[in-house]
Amino acid sequence: MNIAVVFAGGVGKRMHSKDIPKQFLKLHDKPIIIHTLELFERNSNIDAIIVACLKDYIGYLNELVSKYSLKKVQKIVPGGSTGQESIYNGLKAAASIGNRNKDIVLIHDGVRPLINDNTINRNIKSVRKFGSAITSVKAKETIIVVDDEENIVSINDRSHSRLARAPQSFYLNDILSAHERAIKENKFDFIDSCSMMTFYGKKIHLIDGPQENIKITTPDDFYTMRALLDAKENAQIYGLDD
Repeated sequence: MNIAVVFAGGVGKRMHSKDIPKQFLKLHDKPIIIHTLELFERNSNIDAIIVACLKDYIGYLNELVSKYSLKKVQKIVPGGSTGQESIYNGLKAAASIGNRNKDIVLIHDGVRPLINDNTINRNIKSVRKFGSAITSVKAKETIIVVDDEENIVSINDRSHSRLARAPQSFYLNDILSAHERAIKENKFDFIDSCSMMTFYGKKIHLIDGPQENIKITTPDDFYTMRALLDAKENAQIYGLDD
């Protein structure tokens, strides 16, 4: 099976939303998380969806899944205190419904609702061919690396710099084994699956994703996303998948 593991466990502190986590804020009168889940629901190559969600919002998300007829959502499990833990909980749930040694998982942020079918399909194809797929985009600006005191460590060549995004996809056994190893070694600070797999010496294959595939983290992102959805709806900019 090809399983989408969507994590929606963040509380959205940088969004400054008073009453509701960012993944449940509405864009075009629909919660952001539903926009995201519908992308995988509609893709013919996705067989099942697992969601790692804030514990207090699991009941609400179940109501939304029913309301929007998301038939592929097989399990909604509690998220963790970190993104790493939320992903691990989702991966364990994926293993419980499928075949750990054969299935492919596409790990995706619940607040990235602007991927497309082409991106999903290329992730799956890349895992089958190379064993992994990290959706990325070319850096448009110069990336400066600094230390904890904000002293410049390096200025990267923009032509050789990429921004890692999502989905990040692997064979289920490979990524779940990496998580289990990290737990045994008390390593709980990996920022994403790409970082974890690279740390453990796994070769990572990059694929190009759409530039508009941003993550909604701050109010600015929210308004940018709304404008992108408006443009997509009007078929002016991102009306077609490429």
